[in-house]
Amino acid sequence: MAKKKQPRFYLLTLGCPKNQVDSEGMSELLVGGGYRPTENPAHAELLIVNTCGFLEAAKAESVGALQELAASKRPGQALVAAGCMVQRFGPDLAREVPGLDGLIGTRSWPDILPFLQKVRHSRRQEPVFHLPETGEVPVESVALSRADPGPRASAYLKISDGCSAPCAFCTIPGIKGLGRSRPRGLIVREVQALVGQGVKEIILIGQDTTAYGRDRGEQDGLPSLMEEMLRATPELHWLRLMYAYPGHVSQRLIDVMATHPQICHYLDLPLQHGHSDTLRRMRRPHNVEKLLNWIESVRGAMPDAALRTTFIVGYPGETEAEFQGLLDFMQTVQFDRVGIFTFSREPGTPAYDLPDQVPEVVKQERYERAMELQQTISLDKNQSQIGRRLEALVDGAGDGVSIARSYRDAPEIDGFVIVEQEMPVGEMVPVLVTGAMPYDLLAIPANQPIMVV
Repeated sequence: MAKKKQPRFYLLTLGCPKNQVDSEGMSELLVGGGYRPTENPAHAELLIVNTCGFLEAAKAESVGALQELAASKRPGQALVAAGCMVQRFGPDLAREVPGLDGLIGTRSWPDILPFLQKVRHSRRQEPVFHLPETGEVPVESVALSRADPGPRASAYLKISDGCSAPCAFCTIPGIKGLGRSRPRGLIVREVQALVGQGVKEIILIGQDTTAYGRDRGEQDGLPSLMEEMLRATPELHWLRLMYAYPGHVSQRLIDVMATHPQICHYLDLPLQHGHSDTLRRMRRPHNVEKLLNWIESVRGAMPDAALRTTFIVGYPGETEAEFQGLLDFMQTVQFDRVGIFTFSREPGTPAYDLPDQVPEVVKQERYERAMELQQTISLDKNQSQIGRRLEALVDGAGDGVSIARSYRDAPEIDGFVIVEQEMPVGEMVPVLVTGAMPYDLLAIPANQPIMVV
């Protein structure tokens, strides 16, 4: 009897690491349901785009990707839009992309298999929607198997979803809903499974990781969660924390990070601005003096801490004096890494209707000035690493060099350590820093003698 052919799926992920985690969950369910992954959309019976709808630029990218797949779709293929843009613009997206067969929202992807059954058996001309108001990732959905079973050194682990912060510019609460923490037991089992697969670095993500447990009555749940993870996996090399909200970073969290050598002395704290008046209009923590004191306490506990943040320039009402206040703040703090974004006016957010919208030409000019300042700061910070011995995780190798990262570098957003020798990919190696650029470091293996010319 001939073996039944498995249908194939092509899954394109756009946006942030949190979307990547959701895509991995979908892939796991699809593989478990009898589908096979393929990297060629022409070979797939099922086409899925996990969209991003956070900013207008992301929306345009998502629409473009869907329209391109719709234009080349052949008979027998089904095209599905998933994720943030579906949650935010579902009916509009269906009108913008003729040829869509289904739309499934951010909190609905655990239903991907029964949803696809509806899509495949639908006799309607319009696409099938699945956008329930609430939804939880099923407890049994753990990262024990992946559509891509190959070895990997780093993995994102989502500990929560949604956000309860009141930021005036942000669409996330409307897309993802209020913050919801995942069960501790499930998270710990996922950590154990990932480390068992050979993962050396786990990156904790969520819209606000430091709010973990607050929806369940815990006011400071993240530090104890991290300690629980480390007790369960003492062989884990690096535990990295992303997306910390300034008002939720406790002294207890700082102490836990400083105490456990497996936790990277790296903190990503999206501050969004450095002037109190701008921060107040953003509905963000706006006591700048308190922020400076907090940063001092972090560096007091971890003198080698690498601090990353993001700033928005051109927010409505931002005067030249407020922008200069941001530059002064950057100069004072000396962040290791900074992402700069121009304000994007997003429908449905309070900031959309604020008066004194800043002209695009002014936004761009301020972006360039802020980036120029940060490049100088980043170069100085990197030059201070010359002569230092670091542990580095090798991401790739070829042509006589290796591309690696130290604890100071989160994957996909920070720089690299470029090592002058090919080394085993996926391994932790000791290196000696010999040079610096604004974003990257140069290094040699730590046991290699330095050649004096």
